Amino acid sequence: MRHRLQFAAKKLLRMALLLWGVSFAAFLLLALSPLNPLETNVGQVALGSMSEAQVERLESYWGMDTPPLERYWNWLSGALRGDLGISLLYRQPVVEVIGERLAASLGVLVFAWLFAGVLGLALGVTAGVCRARWPDRLIRGACLLLASTPSFWLALLLLMVFAVWLGWLPVGLSVPIGAAADSVTVWERLQHAVLPALTLSLTGMPNIALHTREKTVEVLSSDYILYARARGEGTASIVRRHVLRNVALPGITLQFASIGEIIGGSVLVEQAFSYPGLGQAAVTAGLGSDLPLLLGITVVTAALVFAGSLAADLLYGAVDPRIRRGAARAR
Repeated sequence: MRHRLQFAAKKLLRMALLLWGVSFAAFLLLALSPLNPLETNVGQVALGSMSEAQVERLESYWGMDTPPLERYWNWLSGALRGDLGISLLYRQPVVEVIGERLAASLGVLVFAWLFAGVLGLALGVTAGVCRARWPDRLIRGACLLLASTPSFWLALLLLMVFAVWLGWLPVGLSVPIGAAADSVTVWERLQHAVLPALTLSLTGMPNIALHTREKTVEVLSSDYILYARARGEGTASIVRRHVLRNVALPGITLQFASIGEIIGGSVLVEQAFSYPGLGQAAVTAGLGSDLPLLLGITVVTAALVFAGSLAADLLYGAVDPRIRRGAARAR
């Protein structure tokens, strides 16, 4: 237990440094952006009709009259106190905006993450067991095709097939158009979330499936599997007792490493489906030069990715007793 606490403490320290680096990199990218916040959000024509005092007030609101490093220091000092600032576009606390958008995206992200992991593991083990036969070739071909397909193109394809041609699912958004928020049912929200979640699942699954297949082939080619077959052990028993145990650790690594891929893919997917989630808010903040909101989203998403990596490291000891014994001897 002591070793795990020390390990978690070191990871949390690295997380703090990582979040600082990510936030500073995001700030530099936005500061070096050629976009002018006033022209982007107000319009060049409207600016031309304003008085000099009005333009100065707008520059003060968007922080254009403050040196860049001073703006970042003001944000960082507030973030260390738990205050991520006020969104310049939504005119609400950044914490509230992120909470609303994350709540809208959370169900889609969690389902896509779990479904991609389960489907990738099942297909990878199946392909490895059926090596060089038609199931293996079919699964590998499908995974390579999906891995090379841009997420936004796949989103448009699914939208065209299931929403436009077949009419089974809504075209976009997270709720029916024109419906009051308190009148929307859970079933309607699920219908609107199906296509975004399916798109993210299909884009995150190939990497897990292909790596699991290679590990399954490696396990099935080992000497102890040859000995198990010589004892008369069947394929199903070998998969259950040997293959799944040996692909568990790399499977956990791939599963939690895909969190970043799922979150990154949600930016394009939510734009394609006009789904008002965290990814769409990030795009809006970037194009609108909303510095507090963009930095807040960047820090939150980076923290989620790092938390997934930490959870994977902590789960290794629970899955493989050899890691626990190794840690105990190291103490």
